[in-house]
Amino acid sequence: MQQPAWNFEQDPTDERMDETSYNLRAYFDRMADDKLCQYSRTWSDAQLMHWDGNFKSDGDLLLPCSERAIDVAEYRRVIEQCIRYRDRVRSRS
Repeated sequence: MQQPAWNFEQDPTDERMDETSYNLRAYFDRMADDKLCQYSRTWSDAQLMHWDGNFKSDGDLLLPCSERAIDVAEYRRVIEQCIRYRDRVRSRS
């Protein structure tokens, strides 16, 4: 597996992090930039789940080796943090 160009997984945060938090950040690190840039906060939950393609029928993200479930609300919060992280990293280049 090729390492991602990003390191959002290790970006400092004031949030309390657990194994699942790091796994979700690593998941976004591996998401292609062109796909991440398509994200829209105006999408319905169903549109978001379809776009990502990795949500289970119960509405939680399929994220192996995680201690807890990731729902759409947490997914949205963290993906928006990831987008801000990438914008910040790009501006330094």
